[in-house]
This record gives sequence, structure tokens and C-alpha cells, in this order.
Amino acid sequence: MVTEATAATDKIRCDACPVMCYIKPGAAGACDRYANHDGKLVRVDPHIILERTVEHGGRLVPFQAGGDWDGKIVHQPETFVTAIGAGTTYPDYKPAPFIVSSEVDGVDMVTVVTEGIFSYCGVKLKIDTDRYLGAETATVRAQGEAVGHVTTSEYGSQMLSLGGVHHLTGGSKKEGRVTCDTLMDLSNCRPVELTIDGGATVIVQAGQPPVVNGVREERMRVGCGSATIGMFAKQWHGKVDEVVVVDDHITGVLSEHQAGKLLDIPDTGIKMKGRRSTPGRYFQVADPGTGWGGTNISDPLSILGSFDPKVAKPGMSLLMVSTTGEHASYYVLDAALRPVEQEMPSSLRHSVERIQENCEPALCTVLFMAGAGGSLRAGVTDNPVRLTRSVKDALTRVTSGGAPVYVWPGGGITFMVDVTQMPAGAFGYVPTPALVAPIEFTLKLSDYAGLGGHMDYVRPLASLRQNGEFRPIPWPISGRQA
Repeated sequence: MVTEATAATDKIRCDACPVMCYIKPGAAGACDRYANHDGKLVRVDPHIILERTVEHGGRLVPFQAGGDWDGKIVHQPETFVTAIGAGTTYPDYKPAPFIVSSEVDGVDMVTVVTEGIFSYCGVKLKIDTDRYLGAETATVRAQGEAVGHVTTSEYGSQMLSLGGVHHLTGGSKKEGRVTCDTLMDLSNCRPVELTIDGGATVIVQAGQPPVVNGVREERMRVGCGSATIGMFAKQWHGKVDEVVVVDDHITGVLSEHQAGKLLDIPDTGIKMKGRRSTPGRYFQVADPGTGWGGTNISDPLSILGSFDPKVAKPGMSLLMVSTTGEHASYYVLDAALRPVEQEMPSSLRHSVERIQENCEPALCTVLFMAGAGGSLRAGVTDNPVRLTRSVKDALTRVTSGGAPVYVWPGGGITFMVDVTQMPAGAFGYVPTPALVAPIEFTLKLSDYAGLGGHMDYVRPLASLRQNGEFRPIPWPISGRQA
């Protein structure tokens, strides 16, 4: 790191990223991460380490081959050095800022930490809602700028893919800046408003319910319409003649469904709009939307045709309900076989409440995803491919801010991490633009030497304590650590 002030201006040139800011005394660089303090370049944010205690630690699991359990967490370090606040390796030939040795269960270990500068990064956003947010591949915008797109829906959730190098660097300067801000805010668990072309406006925040078109979502659907029929058929048996579970994807009809057949529920003569798939399962009963069951309807009878007079009889009862139980209506057929809405019997209200009870709370999940490139890996070893191979061979454990990550198969070190498992403020940025995120590699000291690691830069954990270069925080149990 360049720390000398220029004689003419007393400014310091920072080499923590490609922008290479000149920072005047008492000011911070463009990233707000480095500052000029009395002529020295300093990291503004403290270096974070995690300390595990009984009060704040993880699960206490008494696995021991023999003897009494001493209360310690099994095979877990008491102190873990994260990369948050550690600094970067830019311009990439330098060893990682901290290469720290410690002993865990009698084994000499080393943790190599660095804050990666990620142009190739993004977030995968899971939004628990049955409501229609937008068509697949529709553009997602923040502050009017394209920052991602809608991807395939999953069970009870809408999925967005945001960021990536094309939005960060391939568009206008404003698009890159807004994309970077959006990714950083989401990764730091801040709320962000997104608009989807041809679809909804949604406020998302990791670990919090989504707000769709100004309405806070409460619950995730219990299942598709067909699955809901299967789960609750017995509870409806003998209490109502017919049940329709309205769902944008698969609407279920009790009397036709296999669950109804096995319970000997007779045909009712009901006629459904949409495309019949298998018995009791209908596709495309309505267009997608934010109404009943993720469709665009507000009147559930609009998806019904006329009842078959050869089968249906006056007085037959019909329950129509959505997959979350948010919408439900009860009808009785009149003399002309038209459904007339009636007050719902208490026994059926109980079943609707049971559907609601079985719906999990609607939340937003943010997974930060990035590829650890060759330059970052060069800070770990002088032969970067060996680090990649050691990760794939499970000799090296990868974490991000101490949180476990999923490393994708195939080439490189492409990882995903749940941002709510990381300490607060773990993400920063550089105005190239790119995100700055922590990454740690932990392995046996002997394996590190075998990788061609930077052994001359290994320092004991105690040296950090002696120099006061860090701020300890409790190890998060789950969710965001304050």
C-alpha cells in the first residue's frame, strides 16, 4: 500500500484498487474505505474477527469418544479472522493482507484473508410470494436503470438475478453505478426498491417480507393448488361437496383429483376454464397477477363454466380458496345451478385457517455470488491453480465473512453466500465500479506450504491482539449480527 504523501500537496495515492485515488489529509478516497490520516493511509473500517462464546456461539454439540463433555464447540475455532476490513491484494501480485496461523484441536491451521474486488459478481434474489412480479427475462430496474432480470420461478417464490459484469461495466456509467449501489445495499441487508418491466414494483430486503405494489406480503403459499388438495382433502371430506384451490400454476379441483377419488367424493358437474392437465389439475385458468392464487382475478367464479345439469344439483356446496388461504369464499348452488355466496361454515373456516397456518412466513433471501479470479488467488499462493484444486479436493475451506459458502463445481472458485449469515457492513465497493467482499481460505499449515503459499507472511493470531488491529464481535448464531 502506498503511504507516502506527495511533497507538493500532502495527498496520498492509494493503490487499493485500479482507481488509484489521490487522498488529501483528513479525507477518504472515492470508496470511503481508505483515508489520509496525518499523512498515512489507513483503513477506515476496523478489521473484524469473530469470537465464539457460550452466550453468542453456535450449537453446543456434545460429541466425544469418551470422557465428560467440556462444553466446547466441537472442531470449531474460538476465534476466526475474517477478511472484513482486511484490505485487498491489488495490484494483485502482493500476498494477502493477513495470513494468520492458529491451532485447532492440536492441528496447525492457517487462514488467508483478503477483501476481493469483484467485477464478476451479483445476487440471486428469492422472493417468497405467490403474486406475479413479471415475465421471465423481464428487465429489473433500480432508479430507472437496468440491474438484472427475472428468472425461473421456484416453488412458492419468484426469483431475480441481479448484477453481473455486463450491468456493472457494459452499460452506461450511471447503470454501472446504480447496479453497484443496488448490489451493495442488498448484500448489506438494506431495503431496495425494484421495478420490473411490465410487472410489479417490489421492495426487497434480506430476511424481511417483500412489499409488492405497496402491500406487505405475509405468507408463502403452502403448495400449488393440486398439492393443497392432496394435503387437506380429508379435512374437507363430508363438510363440502366441492373445493377449488385457485393457483396461477396448477389449480386443483377436489372431486376430480386423485385424492378425492380415493375418498369416494362424487362428481359435482363442475366445469373449469383453462387447460386440463391430469384429473383435478388445471393450467392457465387465468392470467398471472396479484389477485387470487397469483392470478389476475378478484372474482373466483370467473374461472368456472356452467355446472353440468346432468350431475350437479341445487344445494350443492362449493369452497373456493387460494393457496395461501388469504382469499376464500363459500357458495351454494341455487335452483338454476348458479353459485350463490353464503356465510362460510365454521368447519370450513377452520380448514382455511389451517392452510394459513401451514404457510411459512414470506421472506426475501439474498445470495451474493462471485468468482474468485486468478489475481485474488495469487494473494494466497504463487501458483493459483493449486488453490483451486485444493478447494475442489476439500483441503481448503472457503468462507465469506466467516459464513459458510457454496462453491460451484467446475472451473474456478465461484461461490454463493447467504448475506444474513455475515456480520453487518461486510460489503463495500470501489468506483470502477465493483463490489468488495470478504473471502477467507482455511487449511492445514502443512497443506498451505504444499500449495506454494506465502509462508514468509504467515503470522500468529496473537500478533493481531498485540497490535490491536482488529475489532472482535460475537460469532453470529443465525441471521444478521448487529
